[in-house]
Amino acid sequence: MSLKSFAVLALGLSALGTTLAAQVTLQPTGRTLTLGNVSYFVPPTPVSTLPNAPALVKPATGELIPFSVIPTSKTTFDEEALQEIIAIWSVKDDVWSEAFLTGIYITFNGTRGVPRTSLGSAQKALGIDFVLRSRSFPSGVGLTKQLPSGPYFLEPATGNIFEAFRLYNDENQSFLYGTIPDGHGGFQVLPARISGAATETIGVPSRLYFTPTPEKPLAGFRLAVKDIYDVKGLRTGCGNRAFWQLYPPKNRTAPAIQRLLDGGMVLVGKAKTSQFANGETATDDWVDLHAPYNPRGDGYQDGSSSSTGPGTAEAAYPWLDFAVGSDTGGSMRGPAGANGVYGNRPSNGAVSLDDVMPLSPELDTAGIFSRDAKLWTLAGHWWYQNFTSYSKFPTKILFPIDFFGGSFVQNPPAAGSADAMFNTFISKLETFLNTTRTEVVFSDLWNTTKPANVSAPTLQTLLTTPYADLISLDQIALVADPFIADYGAANGGRMPFIDPAPLARWSYGRALPEGRKEEALANKTIFMDWFAREVIRGDIPDTCADGILLYPQSSGRTNYRNRYISPPSAPLGFSDGRIAVHAETPDMVVPIGEAPFNSTITGQTEFLPVTLSFVTAKGCDLMLFNLFSALQDAGILNTVVTGSRMFTS
Repeated sequence: MSLKSFAVLALGLSALGTTLAAQVTLQPTGRTLTLGNVSYFVPPTPVSTLPNAPALVKPATGELIPFSVIPTSKTTFDEEALQEIIAIWSVKDDVWSEAFLTGIYITFNGTRGVPRTSLGSAQKALGIDFVLRSRSFPSGVGLTKQLPSGPYFLEPATGNIFEAFRLYNDENQSFLYGTIPDGHGGFQVLPARISGAATETIGVPSRLYFTPTPEKPLAGFRLAVKDIYDVKGLRTGCGNRAFWQLYPPKNRTAPAIQRLLDGGMVLVGKAKTSQFANGETATDDWVDLHAPYNPRGDGYQDGSSSSTGPGTAEAAYPWLDFAVGSDTGGSMRGPAGANGVYGNRPSNGAVSLDDVMPLSPELDTAGIFSRDAKLWTLAGHWWYQNFTSYSKFPTKILFPIDFFGGSFVQNPPAAGSADAMFNTFISKLETFLNTTRTEVVFSDLWNTTKPANVSAPTLQTLLTTPYADLISLDQIALVADPFIADYGAANGGRMPFIDPAPLARWSYGRALPEGRKEEALANKTIFMDWFAREVIRGDIPDTCADGILLYPQSSGRTNYRNRYISPPSAPLGFSDGRIAVHAETPDMVVPIGEAPFNSTITGQTEFLPVTLSFVTAKGCDLMLFNLFSALQDAGILNTVVTGSRMFTS
């Protein structure tokens, strides 16, 4: 090649490089690091800046320096005050640790005096390299934006300050992915992973960043959301990989979730759902995704269907405060029972379900899981804002013998059995409400008080098919057919993969004759009106409802995920769990105990949750929340913990 040709080639390559460089934009996604054997994520966008950082922070070495912002109202911030902060923060927050005492930035939030610092030997003993004071101190320095208390990372070369997110493994495989705010009112998938982890990684911000207020009473509480709710910036997958890939990220957040975010909750991840929120069992039906693991007992019990992602996460992770699911036919109550947490199906229409994947709009509801009755009540009062709160409670307790089993009444329950736990709890409830239970046979109550013009001889006859008819017909029209058409148009006419359970239900619905939806709604209305007239009446002054109906939600029975059951079919039939579905009433699950069993997995005695369902009149949700809060104050209900056991020994 001649020198002239080489020069021309070099010039051309240079021009091409300039053009490519102009087209390439590097977008930082944050950094992952380990501090004190704990993994952290550092977001790409700073939250404040320390001007002249290289001169103020010595030694100004390292890419990032961990430090703490510490507010004080004391006019003298001394060693005692620092030790008090350390003691409080070590208990309150799982993100902050003493490793963030490489440096401290002290802000004064008092009202009187001239503040000063006097740390003495504590600075050297704790390894604090630098101590800075805000402008409220004499000769203090200022940040470009005031920061709340807590742990941060300082980039000494630029002075940029970043928040700290602690990273956790999702060992129970409850989540699809972790999330972080995108800075534009939406969210993005957490771009971080713990080194060597085989499961998803979830990042949580420091609890110290948040202070609850009347406007934001839920500030700082961490939230997981079932992946049927739209969230701005994220895809909604509904438990189906083809669905997740086909549709783009959402441009708005479902109002139900936005309400919780407006109250101060922090979304930390999207949790798994069974496919299109249909009932699925772990081994038989979860094909597209892997079913989450129920942490209770031996760790290999089914997590119970549609909201099992949020339910198992709530039972497994102490770093998670609340988890939102949905309930159409039991998808909140089943996981609450199986995983031993508080969970509810609210009255129909309690919150907007716009931008939420429907199973059946006539039956769908939005619920929330918690491990503490008082926190559950706090969230419920904020979320379900269309209801009236009542501080007095009904004194009628309906005890349906046919739901608890005849032997429960005829024979004293065996000590340590679920029946004994039900009996003990209900006896305490009777004392608390100053009443005695009223034993009824629910089927007989219908037979003796049903409307004269109803020809159905039994409840089973009336309500065998309405639930199955509604969920199959509604979801075919609203989800299945549009999705299959959209997928086919984008993929050369191909069908998307569908799990066995929704496929069986949709097949059932496609075979139904004309008029079945109208018939189903008519039968549902008959039952709803009868329940409100003959079983539990609403609109009662002072107490909202004239009674509460109880039934067992879970009894500590095993449901091993390593056994095959049977092919799925349409969910026909009527049971205690269908009462609230057709009556549109609240049905709220509370954990009351745990029953022993001999595990075929561990070969040891393990324990599974015993939970009880409370049903009352439509619109009386806040009365039940208040009752549970009062029962916890009285020591009748208790906070549950995470892991294999519900209660600390």
